[in-house]
Parts: sequence; structure tokens; C-alpha cells
Amino acid sequence: MKIIVNACRLLVGAVFVFSGLVKGIDPTGSVYKFTEYFHAFRMSWMDFSAVFFAFTLPSLEFLIGMALVFNARTRLAAWGALLFISVFTPLTLVLALTNPVSDCGCFGDAVTLTNWQTFWKNIVLLACAIFVFLYRKRFVPAMNALFQWVFILLSGAFILGVAFHGHTRLPIIDFRPYAIGTDIPASMRIPEGEEPDQYAMTLDYRNKQTGEVHTFTEENYPWQDTLNWEYVSSTEHLVKKGFQPPIHNFYIEHPLMGDISEEILANEGYTFLAVARSLDECDTENQASLNAIARWAKENGHAFWGLTASPPETISRYQRQENVPYEFCMADDTQLKTMIRSNPGLVLLHEGTIIGKWPGKALPELYEKKGVNLAAFCIQEQQDLQREYLVYSFILLFFALYFALPKAKKRY
Repeated sequence: MKIIVNACRLLVGAVFVFSGLVKGIDPTGSVYKFTEYFHAFRMSWMDFSAVFFAFTLPSLEFLIGMALVFNARTRLAAWGALLFISVFTPLTLVLALTNPVSDCGCFGDAVTLTNWQTFWKNIVLLACAIFVFLYRKRFVPAMNALFQWVFILLSGAFILGVAFHGHTRLPIIDFRPYAIGTDIPASMRIPEGEEPDQYAMTLDYRNKQTGEVHTFTEENYPWQDTLNWEYVSSTEHLVKKGFQPPIHNFYIEHPLMGDISEEILANEGYTFLAVARSLDECDTENQASLNAIARWAKENGHAFWGLTASPPETISRYQRQENVPYEFCMADDTQLKTMIRSNPGLVLLHEGTIIGKWPGKALPELYEKKGVNLAAFCIQEQQDLQREYLVYSFILLFFALYFALPKAKKRY
């Protein structure tokens, strides 16, 4: 029983740590997911609370998980884990039965689960959490009370710092299809041997003599018999789910040239994409820097396009007000949210591969540089960021091990 209970504690703790961390890394993505839930359940009046939940729930998950894994304030954590899972298990059952959204978002963009997979995962966790709760008084911490609270506070500071960075800048780890290093054309291809989604079309035609509407397939619909039949509507049905490439919605439309997606991806030089999914919500404080980068890019022979999901009249007004020196193209709102979490943000492509991403609040001062190698510049920036994140992670790991190493005389 001792082994089983400790295995349950570690399993529940590890899942909570992972779930809290991957959502905490990308709180803006969590805001989108909470908003999607609110709208699906006709609770759009709750949109104002999305940011609060995006910070609070992942932080609580992470703290409960760290407490369970390192056996710190375990009794309190056992209560927290049981309450958490007891609330979300019936909720995920409702989601599985009604399917208002296809992905629950419980592991952010790191792991995608269906609603039924999430429900059965929660059933297993609920059983483990009950074991941990029933035996919560048997766990003897390996650190004294002061160290336990210091450890919890450090863990809280860590997850809040990660979340704040992800919300005000960009996620420190990008689990989305448009991460730095992604070859977009390669990510759009279906591998050899894999089949795409298969659809079937049904068409409704009205009989001109009787007025009755009949449903036909693509093989037998009476498209030539215009004397007796009148077209009403058509519906596409998914027959067989196939392989879906990581990027399947990359589409950029120029107001005059039409679809320029292939032109952008085939460019052998550098292409800057200034992403502002909603110009009405865009932080105009950063537009002057984007304008300067756009002028610098054109002077150095680099392509520069703006991407937005805003309507043409909003684009025209914004260009006049902010003296924007580049053209805006239209793109899908979901595509732009996935591409970069900042509004505005800057994405740099080289031969169809993403080599750099910057939030509007931390744009590179390229306009002050001459003869810069953009590829080397982006690599250096990424290395600097990785070193910074490693330092933070090692500090937390050091304190976690330091507090967990002392052994208690009696420990379940």
C-alpha cells in the first residue's frame, strides 16, 4: 500500500505540474481557450474574467503539483488536488457529451486530447487523488514547515514569472506549429503514405412539379435536368478523418494580387510579417518601431508585409492614422493568433522558415544596424534567451533539491 499511495502522489503531482506549466507558459492561449468556452456555453459576459483564470488556474495546478511531488504541505495539496479533479471531472463529461469545443486545452498546445480522452484521464486522476487524500496524514515531509512554505513561495514566483513573461512578451517555449525553426512549406505537406481527410457532398434539389426537396449524392444529382429539378443547397460531410499537417490554414490574401501565400514562402530572401490580428485592439505605441523596421527592410532589399484579420475600412483608417509605410494583407484570425501571441508582433521568414519572432513590446532595433546578418542575429538572440531561461530553471531546481534532500526519520 505504501508504494501504491506514493505512486499515486507522484502521478497526480507530475500531471498537475505539467498541466500548470504548459498552460502557464502561454497564458494568452489560455485566454483564447477560456473565451472559446464562454462563447460555446453562451456566457460571453464572462469574457472579462478570462485573463484572471488564465493566470490563476495554471498557477494553482503548478503549486499543487510541486507540493505533491516534493512532499511539501502535502495535506493541503491533497485537498487541493481532490477539489480540482472533483470539479473538472463532471465538467469534462459534459464537454465529452456535448463537444462544444474539440480540444479541452487541459495541456495547452503541448498535448492535444479529445474531450473523451480528457474525461478518462480525469477518472484515473480522480481515483489516484482519492488514495492520496485518504492517506494524506501518513505523509511526513522531508523539510520543516518554514522550508515548505519557502519552497511553495518560490514555486509560485516561478510560475507567475513565466506566465507574466508569456503574456507581456512571448511564451518561453512555443508548442504551436509556428515555432521558431519551423519550415512552413514542409509543415503543410502530407507525408507519403498518409491520406488527407475524405469528404462526401450531398446536394438538395427541389422537384418543380411537386415542390418536394430530395437529397442526392455527387454521383446521381440531376444537374442536367433543369426542367424538373431546381438546386437548393449542398452540404459537405467528413467521411473519414485523415492526416492533418501541423500547418493547414496558411493563407495570405493581398487586396489586389489575391493569394500571395506561395510567393511569400518561395522568397529566397528575408520576409518580415508584421502581425496585427486586430487593428482596433493593437498597441499603437509600438507602431513607430514597426514603421522604422519596415523602412529599414525595404532599404536593404527585404520584403515586408502586414497581416491582419481586420476589415478593409479599419485597415485604411489605421494606415492613415499611424503613417504605416507597408501594405496590409488579409489572413485568418485563428491563423494569426497561432502564428504569434502578440498584437502587434513581428515574424521573420527566410526561404519559408521562421527564424525570428518578436512581440510588439520588444522589437529588434534593426533600423540602427547596417550590414547585419539577419540569420546570425536571430540565432544570437535565441541563444541569449535560452541561457536566461536556463538560469531561472536551475535556480528553482537547486532550491527544490536543497529543500527535498533532508530526510525525515519517519516517512511514508
